[in-house]
Amino acid sequence: MDKLTLAYSPCPNDTYIFAAWSNGMLDGKPEVRVHLEDVESLNHSALKADHTLTKVSYGAIPLLMEKYRILRTGGALGSGCGPLLIARPGTGSTLEEFADKIVAIPGEMTTAFMLLRLAMNRRPQTIQMRFDRIVDAVASGTVDAGLIIHESRFTYQDAGLVKIVDLGEWWESRTGMPIPLGAILARKDLDDDDARAANDAIRSSLQYAREREADVMPYVREHAFEMSEQVMRKHIDLYVNEYSEDVREDGIAAVNELFRRAHQAGIITKGAQAEFV
Repeated sequence: MDKLTLAYSPCPNDTYIFAAWSNGMLDGKPEVRVHLEDVESLNHSALKADHTLTKVSYGAIPLLMEKYRILRTGGALGSGCGPLLIARPGTGSTLEEFADKIVAIPGEMTTAFMLLRLAMNRRPQTIQMRFDRIVDAVASGTVDAGLIIHESRFTYQDAGLVKIVDLGEWWESRTGMPIPLGAILARKDLDDDDARAANDAIRSSLQYAREREADVMPYVREHAFEMSEQVMRKHIDLYVNEYSEDVREDGIAAVNELFRRAHQAGIITKGAQAEFV
């Protein structure tokens, strides 16, 4: 296998999972050239098939299926980990009250935005900005509300903001399924054997992190430099779970249900069925 390019976010769940592989701690695994980018930047890079392996939002995958397949490991699914719609106190308390207000979103292709459109049953007025700037934009009154992901769910209350809706709870209450957030994709020019080898390397990297955290945590901290130790730990504990090791059949069912609902709502123009390696 030629040297691969591997792209993922600097968020603690990704750096935790990939630290061992990215830093040559695994014997007998293929070498990788690593690129770290914000999740929406990764979504757009995947449209151009820039990287052999890449983290993306499940909301973006229907646009990427001609170029990529989904790996079973390394992704982000689970329970109680969905995006939140937040606002300043007194600006509204229900989702319907924000239908005509301006919402900051972390990207048009994110799963968070797909879920917001499904829950609202419409497309709200939006301003796109990097995920870590949304809390400040809401607190300052630049926007009426914000759609937050990643570690912002642990810190928004420090800015005096309140939760309007937890879109993970919304999803789980309607489907009874885990919420699919992000996945690792393998470009289709990677043959089955090499794609499975990459999948095995990710699983080994995660296992290494769990068994030898002291070796990988300096790498995680390096890329979480504006995050407290407590928030970093909460982030890992929430987003790195049993679905990170394998998407499982209920995870695949949840992905296909997300795509079905998005197609039914007109968010994606044609039906999509998840293709896993």
